[in-house]
Formats: sequence, C-alpha cells, structure tokens
Amino acid sequence: MTKDVTKDVTKSPSEESAKDSSQGSDEAKDRNKRTVGRPRRLELETIVATARRVLEEEGVAALSMRRLAKEVGSTPMALYHHVQDKDELLMHVLVGTARALPRPDLPAEPRARLRAVAVHMHDILRRMPWVVEILGLGDVTDRHALWMVEEIIDSAMRCGLSEHQAVRAYRTLWHYVYGELVFQAAMARRAEQPGRRRYFPEMLAVPAEADPAELPRLTSLADRWLELTADYDVAEEIAAIIDGLLARRNDER
Repeated sequence: MTKDVTKDVTKSPSEESAKDSSQGSDEAKDRNKRTVGRPRRLELETIVATARRVLEEEGVAALSMRRLAKEVGSTPMALYHHVQDKDELLMHVLVGTARALPRPDLPAEPRARLRAVAVHMHDILRRMPWVVEILGLGDVTDRHALWMVEEIIDSAMRCGLSEHQAVRAYRTLWHYVYGELVFQAAMARRAEQPGRRRYFPEMLAVPAEADPAELPRLTSLADRWLELTADYDVAEEIAAIIDGLLARRNDER
C-alpha cells in the first residue's frame, strides 16, 4: 500500500496575515516609486500662494524657506525641489500680480498720458509694499506690468523725445517712483518705533547733531520742516519731472 505523502498546504491565520502584510508593503513601495519624480504643479502653486500670503501680511523680511516650510507642513529641503532659492520663489510670487490689477482709463494727449501712467504706477505699488521690496532685487518685474513701460516710452516719443531720451525718461520716472516708495516704507517703519533715536529732520533741532554755523539753512528750517512738506504731492512732482524731461526734446546729445 502506498503512503500518501502529499503535504498539507493549508496555512495558519498568522502565516496568511504575514503574507498579506508583505504584499501590502510591496504595494506601498511600488506606490512610492511611482510618486518619485517631478513635483506636481499644484504643489508649487500652494507654495507660491502661501508665500504671497506671508508677504502681504508681514513683508519680505518675514519670509524664509524655513518659515514657508512650516506654513505648508513640509521641510525646507522639500521646497528646493520646486524653487532654487528665496529669490526664485519671490519671482514666482511676483509673476501675474499686475495681471489681476485693472488698467486705468488713460487720456489721449501724450503728455497727460505720460503723467497718468507714472502716477498709476506709483499708486498701485504704494498699496503693495511687498512688491516694492521684491523689485529691489534689481532688474526683476512681472511681464504683465510691462504695458506701463511701453506707455511711458511711447508717450514720451509722441511728445517729441528721441528713443534715447524716451528710455532715459522712463528710467528717471521709475527711479523717482521707486525711491519715493522706499522712503515712505522707511517712514512707516519709523512710525512703529517712536523715540528709538533722533532721525532727520528731528536731529536738526539738537546742537550736537547739527551745527547752525555749518548748516545755517537747514537749522533755520528745522522747526518748520514738517509744515513745509505736509502738502507734498507725488502727482505734482511727477508733472514737474516730466516738464523737465520734455524740455530736453530739442537738446539731443
């Protein structure tokens, strides 16, 4: 008689559980392998949106890769899969900002149009100081804001300036607008810390800071400085700058 030597292939519950666990582990590894690669666009959009919120609420100084990583529930190293550094991140945030802003109705007369665009440029940036800080990186802009550059140069040329003069006129107007905005931002920071130290023009009233013999004109104006500057109007100053620029139209060098 032949003995049945067939093995019992029935497995115990513990063995089946171990098998399922192993299969689950393998499937998880497969999923991880499939997710490795180029980061999704949505993730970059989340990073950029979060960075914009921090910038709008607290300014550029408050934004760091470590802070941003904490805000999005990630790590700083993970952010570098999407952006090379903070400067690149700021560029991503800047892109598209101007597209969301309405364009003003501009006058047809070229000098009035030139003034209107320069004033508009100042006014929209005054409402977004974080953008001014980003622009301080140098030679960066949102391409959707270039219409203002186009309008300024075109209007300047329609007023009689040469290409060379028109480009220089744009730079002069931009430098004025940017400088004025930086100054106003500095004044706002000073206002948040009254009494920290004496700044100009307050220092003019202190003999140790300003000698009337050395600075006779400034010290004589010290007690009236705020009065004399209280009605300072950016639009009027832009108009005066434009008048000076247009006076060079017959003076090509």
